[in-house]
Amino acid sequence: MNSLNLPSTLENTLYEIDQRVDDLVGLAVDLIRFPTINPPGDNYRPCAEYIGNRLSKRGFAVEYVRAEGAPGDCDKYPRTNVIARYEGKRPGKCVHFNSHIDVVEVGHGWTVDPFAGVINDGKLYGRGACDMKGGLASSIIAAECLVDMVPDMAGSIEISGTVDEESGGFGGVAYLAQKGYFSEPRVHHVIIPEPLNVDRVCIGHRGVWWAEIETLGRIAHGSMPFLGDCAVRHMGALLARLESDLYPKLKQKRTTMPVVPEGACESTLNINSIHGGQPEIVGSGLPAPCVPDSARLVIDRRFLIEEELSEVKSEMLALLDDLSATRPDFSYKIRDLFEVHPVSIDRDDPVAQAVANGIFDMLGKPAEFVCSPGTYDQKHVDRIGKLKSCIAYGPGILELAHQPDEYVDIKDMVSAAKVMAHAAYHLLRATK
Repeated sequence: MNSLNLPSTLENTLYEIDQRVDDLVGLAVDLIRFPTINPPGDNYRPCAEYIGNRLSKRGFAVEYVRAEGAPGDCDKYPRTNVIARYEGKRPGKCVHFNSHIDVVEVGHGWTVDPFAGVINDGKLYGRGACDMKGGLASSIIAAECLVDMVPDMAGSIEISGTVDEESGGFGGVAYLAQKGYFSEPRVHHVIIPEPLNVDRVCIGHRGVWWAEIETLGRIAHGSMPFLGDCAVRHMGALLARLESDLYPKLKQKRTTMPVVPEGACESTLNINSIHGGQPEIVGSGLPAPCVPDSARLVIDRRFLIEEELSEVKSEMLALLDDLSATRPDFSYKIRDLFEVHPVSIDRDDPVAQAVANGIFDMLGKPAEFVCSPGTYDQKHVDRIGKLKSCIAYGPGILELAHQPDEYVDIKDMVSAAKVMAHAAYHLLRATK
């Protein structure tokens, strides 16, 4: 690194990160061992307090914010967020590192204990290792080393551990953004250590619309189905039209956003679940002898920055209305569940450029600017906090998120910590 002619205090910071690899790995292991599964929201408070206790000992002012009234918040599962702030010796702007502490369910197919923090062949395994407790640990080490090695630091560094990102972020970043925690003048630049690969800067994400569609029928005895109207058959007709009409249309839509992987450059539609008819009789496995009068379909529509949400919804409504006009007795209900508009910032934004420069100096290669196929908490920073200077950058391979035997490469955690420290150093030094 000496050949890069870095300032001595930054050089010392990067050297110190190398000296704290064991601490970095141990911190990530400890975080994984909190099974913060969402839903329902297990162990949020203990995990938040672990982070807060560590940072308070290092001179950070720590605050815990419970998102009272947010979806899922209750005394058994409080939506507890932690925000830690370190004030530099001189006035300046604030760089905020935000990570979510919740993880998805374990699922099947694991060959290691998902909450043990197993280390093997330079990789740290566990649910949340990749998404995104490895990134959280890297950001904490980066911030601590900056605080220790840059005594005249200007501005402020914040670290937050927030909840419920996996279910929309309403008890986490959305709630905090409503309270002013992600707006100027408190915060100026946000880095979210999501696992988009260690040499990428993520400048945005696609939009999402979740909806439930119900087809309606009329109940009757299963031996005389001609006296009823089968809602499942109506749902089958809808599925056929999705296959023949909508899916081919979506494949023709492409974005100029640098979305990864390649398949996500198109508009997509996933069928999340389908439900129809009465459940089987408990204990017998025998079906209910009735014509189903209701069938429900939950869809996950991901759309591009070139599309309007109104257009996305109109496509589905037009198909449903055409079925109503052409298929006897077809009727439906539709209910919005969740919607997020696409987000993207300019790659010349100061935080995007600072991280890209860090990647070039630390990894010796140009950064790749990408957009995420799915949403993450940048949407709330942008829409609610009205703060544009926000990107995602962190260790971990995007495709490993939510998979069995999820892992993060330890060397990538170290590299990411150096990139984060490099970026924050220059962002803070540039402020007056």
